[in-house]
Amino acid sequence: MSSPQAAPRTGAPSGRRPVPPGLLFALPFLVLFAVFMLWPLGQGLWMSLTDTSLSAHSPGFVGVDNFAEALGDAAMWSSLGHTVWFTLISTVPLVLVALVLALLVHTGLPGQWVWRLAFFAPYLLPVGVVSLLWIWLYQPDLGLYNHLLHILGLEQVAWLSDESVAMWAIALTTLWWTVGFNFLLLLAALQSIPDHLYEAAAIDGAGAWRRLWSITLPQLARIGAVITVLQILASLKVFDQVYLMTKGGPNGSTRPVVEYIYDVGFTGYRLGYASAISYIFFALVLIASAVQYAALRRREK
Repeated sequence: MSSPQAAPRTGAPSGRRPVPPGLLFALPFLVLFAVFMLWPLGQGLWMSLTDTSLSAHSPGFVGVDNFAEALGDAAMWSSLGHTVWFTLISTVPLVLVALVLALLVHTGLPGQWVWRLAFFAPYLLPVGVVSLLWIWLYQPDLGLYNHLLHILGLEQVAWLSDESVAMWAIALTTLWWTVGFNFLLLLAALQSIPDHLYEAAAIDGAGAWRRLWSITLPQLARIGAVITVLQILASLKVFDQVYLMTKGGPNGSTRPVVEYIYDVGFTGYRLGYASAISYIFFALVLIASAVQYAALRRREK
């Protein structure tokens, strides 16, 4: 008798490893990431090693000459200093004011939805609208702020044309415009704090201030650190409102490094040199991010 043939085995390995399903789902993102992030990064790095210009058609390779020139460029360091200064004077109030607003709403102000809308609505406005609105408010003769100063008998201020005031005016505009985002994050964190912590503290006789310092603020420490990091990174990249309100003036006193890169690349036509400055700034931002990340990890431990 002939032995029956063995039935073919189903599900046997065929020699080709199946494509992980996760990779298929991630493939559209990876393609877009490579096209719109990795390729521009590589192209910009190559450009920083050349003398590419909008007025020349055949750029030549110059190596690290652009980086050496940038490191000795006083205007670049000055604009970088303006960026750091703006980051300092904007980050602190953007975190503290957001915390105060979130605490006020969370404690039960009447008409909470009105306050939430009022605090968050400016964040939804485009930068052009915000800049134009605050330019009107800062007008020397017709602006609201100088009108209020005149009523109070105080000297009027050249908000956007005084070198000692202009950066503070831009920081105030940025505070009004973007504080709503931090406010919303902190309010959500406040609402996630367990009620039994406050109930136990109340039973122990803790007052409102003691509950704030011993329960609320420690519970907000992690989200507060994240908000601070995000705010620092956002302030370091400031450009839009500065360019629209002062164009870096007066006398370059408010020009951030991103605007200097724009001026060098698209006004001075030196794209290669502008790319080198961009990568120097990119490296500094990476270092700052790494330091902040290390500090957060150490704090969590």
